[in-house]
Amino acid sequence: MTSYADFSDRIRAASAAGTALRICGGGTKDWYGQALQGEVLDTRACSGIVSYEPTELVITARCGTPLVEIEALLAQHQQMLAFEPPRFGEASTTGGVVASALSGPRRANAGAVRDFVLGALLMDGRGEALRFGGQVMKNVAGYDVSRLLAGSLGTLGLILDVSLKVLPVPLREASLRFEMSEIDALKRLNEWAGQPLPVSASCWHQGVLTLRLSGADAAVVAAQRRLGGQVLEDAESAAFWTSLRDQTHAYFSDGVLWRMSLPSHASALVLRGEQLIEWGGAQRWLKLAAGGDSGDGDRDGGAAVRADAIRRSVAAAGGHATLFRGGDKGVGVFHPLAPAVAGIHRRLKQSFDPAGIFNPGRMYAD
Repeated sequence: MTSYADFSDRIRAASAAGTALRICGGGTKDWYGQALQGEVLDTRACSGIVSYEPTELVITARCGTPLVEIEALLAQHQQMLAFEPPRFGEASTTGGVVASALSGPRRANAGAVRDFVLGALLMDGRGEALRFGGQVMKNVAGYDVSRLLAGSLGTLGLILDVSLKVLPVPLREASLRFEMSEIDALKRLNEWAGQPLPVSASCWHQGVLTLRLSGADAAVVAAQRRLGGQVLEDAESAAFWTSLRDQTHAYFSDGVLWRMSLPSHASALVLRGEQLIEWGGAQRWLKLAAGGDSGDGDRDGGAAVRADAIRRSVAAAGGHATLFRGGDKGVGVFHPLAPAVAGIHRRLKQSFDPAGIFNPGRMYAD
């Protein structure tokens, strides 16, 4: 196993020489973010469960630990990572789960990746190991840097290990389907969100709204009777939500994919392309044909014009848009930052990575 000292030596040498390093685990999310740069700093040898306390609902694992290994251990105790991180293959690692901060269908009900990060050990650009947070929910000393690492894509440093809160697997789950328009689906989802219903996931696509209920037997059964709809068989239900979580659903198979984050109450967006809606309306996907016209005034097919049209529409509804997969990354993968926020990003990067060696340009131009 690669030791922390080995990582420190490599990072110190890279900082002294000004050599960029690309922090990489299983490489299952190499397509996410801007273009990759730098020599690979492979984390996979730094693997293993540091500690797991089922009664305390917390697990600590090293950065290169495969996600499948963690989930298999949790399953033995009827527990889970409630944010349902996408599994883009068996090579996905714990460090990549936190660094990418991607969540699955249960996110709107359970919370995002950052909500489950209790603590982390980070190695900065000076080769120093810094501990943030802890292994209990009540640890509030100092700045909440451990959660700041969620979604940083390795630009602040190397996550050596991380402590994650876990939750029990629901006693019962059931999925219901309803045929309805996008507008009606958004209206119903927002109405249901204000009611005591055990909704743990939702998805609207091509005129069909699918709802997952999770919780105690009595709560799920009562909700089924109240809502009606078509009840899915357990096998079909499990396969459907897994396909959304891991993005093996046919919707994600081709085209240029935009991920739009919006207030759940936002109205339907008038954008040409195929949409899929999750998280009670808070996450909306837009799929365009590769190289095709978005239909938003972009008659010459220019990627920059398409991106600007999409981002203007989403921003007007109070959200932001990410070029998730495919397309021309020259338009910028992530939604442009406001000047003040961009300044904070730069100062954080400078504090943790003075020489600018970690994953340069992976999120925004350095």
